[in-house]
Amino acid sequence: MSLKGRKVWEENVKTLSFALILMFIVIGIGTIGYMQLNKEYSLIDALYMTVITISTVGFKEVHDLTDNGKVFTMLLILTSFGIFGYIVSAVTRFILDGVFRRNLKDYRVARKIEKLSNHVIVCGFGRNGRQASLELIEHEEQVVVIDSKESSIDQIRMIPELLFIQGDATLEEILTLANISKAKALITAIPDDAANVYVCLTARELNPEIRIISRSSKLQSDNKLKRAGANNVIMPDLLGGQQMAKLVAQPDVVEFVDKILLQSIKGVNLMEVSCSKLATCFVGRSILDLNVRNVSGANIIGLKDDEGNYIYNPSPHIILDQKFQLFVLGDARQLKRLKELLTTGK
Repeated sequence: MSLKGRKVWEENVKTLSFALILMFIVIGIGTIGYMQLNKEYSLIDALYMTVITISTVGFKEVHDLTDNGKVFTMLLILTSFGIFGYIVSAVTRFILDGVFRRNLKDYRVARKIEKLSNHVIVCGFGRNGRQASLELIEHEEQVVVIDSKESSIDQIRMIPELLFIQGDATLEEILTLANISKAKALITAIPDDAANVYVCLTARELNPEIRIISRSSKLQSDNKLKRAGANNVIMPDLLGGQQMAKLVAQPDVVEFVDKILLQSIKGVNLMEVSCSKLATCFVGRSILDLNVRNVSGANIIGLKDDEGNYIYNPSPHIILDQKFQLFVLGDARQLKRLKELLTTGK
């Protein structure tokens, strides 16, 4: 839910609550007034007279009114007519114009965001932000998108899997609404590099452990973004140029890698598998002892060791460690079998 939407919702609720309170006050004054001006009126009679008077339905009086009663009735009508008309028009607008439904949906989104943990925040829903969000959904990640444009928020509403906040991602209060303290990663894909720097600075301050990936439009912004707290900086224009050049020099290699990285879940995937829950029977043993290919059908094509070094096509004699991250090639069934093997040893 946007900060603006939250304020609109709260203002609407306060306005209707205030009008209803005024209406009950008028009903109370009318009931007491009729009972005082005409002793023949019981509590029910006085309440009935008050309701039919302020609603202007025009039924006959329960008992004939005195001159004072008639003056009181005229004042009651003039006082209550505007309040009653406002309540009817406000409720009608909420229902017919969809304001209530929309605000209620946004309110529910805000409640869901408050309960999130280990989610990903995407700042900016342009071409890069949209693509990143959809890719994260494919990997079954929980995503919260922040964007200040109403048109972008309307597009996000059409994707049920995405949660959203309308606002400026450079502001601390907006990132706090996105529950950044419990998020595992943040992608800032705003076209303006200066805005991305502010987002990185604010996000790093609010959550020192969060992983931040930032978009950059200019080469000179790379170091600034990293100093601001970004773990990785991506330049879409530079990557696009490199991709086009490689498609000329090594077209088959590029297409082969793209097919691996962009395959659907049912196809072949290159996945990262953590050894943090490595079965005790494999601790201190080598990759060869896993017998990965025969047991699961998957292939280990690389790993990241405990010092952060990347090893490509690792030797089968490398000793396993619970701090290792394995890069494995295989389909969904093969990867599931490998994870079972690593955690159970069976």
